[in-house]
Amino acid sequence: MLSSVEEKSLRWSLVTAIAPLTWGTTYYVTKHALPADAPLWGAVLRALPAGLVLLLVVRRLPRGSWWWRSLVLGTLSMGAFFALIYVAAQLLPSSVASTVMATSPVVMMLVAWALLAQKPRVLALAGAGLGVVGVAAMLLTGGGEIRPLGVAASVAAMLMSSVGFVLATRWADGVDVVSSTAWQLVAGGLVLVPFAVAVEGAPPALDGRAILGFAYVSLVATAVAYLAWFSGLRRLPAGTVGLVGLLNPVAGVLVGVLVAGEHLGPLQVTGIVVVLAGVVLGQPAVDRLLRGRRMRRAEMSTVVADSASTAVPAPASSGVADPASGGVPEAPVEGGPHGVRRDPVGVQ
Repeated sequence: MLSSVEEKSLRWSLVTAIAPLTWGTTYYVTKHALPADAPLWGAVLRALPAGLVLLLVVRRLPRGSWWWRSLVLGTLSMGAFFALIYVAAQLLPSSVASTVMATSPVVMMLVAWALLAQKPRVLALAGAGLGVVGVAAMLLTGGGEIRPLGVAASVAAMLMSSVGFVLATRWADGVDVVSSTAWQLVAGGLVLVPFAVAVEGAPPALDGRAILGFAYVSLVATAVAYLAWFSGLRRLPAGTVGLVGLLNPVAGVLVGVLVAGEHLGPLQVTGIVVVLAGVVLGQPAVDRLLRGRRMRRAEMSTVVADSASTAVPAPASSGVADPASGGVPEAPVEGGPHGVRRDPVGVQ
């Protein structure tokens, strides 16, 4: 049976999982529905509408330090991040692009250790190690061309977002998650607008397919996903949230195989299994369950040892009458001094 704390932890892990599962689908949508020659405008059209929708919900503007915090976090976790992911999605197969991003749990644990004093748990590190092994299996066996520039864009996006996520946790004082998410998305979108105009000119023309694609990645894979992600970061250790992010490549691979017809080799299947094992192993509930079992075993061992040390052996029968038994002595049983069975005195 799980305790209330463990059940609550698992519930928030499931809520957090909404984010990586939807993020894993954005690679396919970006590659097959959105314009390929406007990554900066693509990032703007993903972040800004999502932020404005959330801002209409909360109807609250930043105050004090949250003006510059929103700008920093929006750039790290949304603005520059979305642009880099957009580039990676155009240059890499969706399965490869999503698995590169899945190495972020290790980075998040290290950054959280430095900035939040959240020392990584042993099982969390083991889960992250399994995740890296699984990611490597999927990355090295995935179909399609692997371009170095696409890999570099994915790695840069992973590093920037990991730092931004941990900073968002550190700066979450007194601000609700919907407001902070809205501010970051709006800031991330606005900071990219001048770069998009300078580099790509006017916004790209969008057909019906592209409009639907942007609606999905902005409202579902951004607004809803980031609300789930930041909610998890406020209630779970950063390392645990990072491990849940390993579901990103699983979703990316499955969408690439089921929808895009990408190749899925035996090592990729093994990699998916290993990644899922890493996610489960790194959950705090699993850590508490295993620790509780070890404690119960230690307590049982202590009880057994104490019982053995305090036990007094029963005295051997000497054939002398016991007053409490009516004064009838018992003779030695078979195998006595003479090897002959003798009946109790007075018994025929």
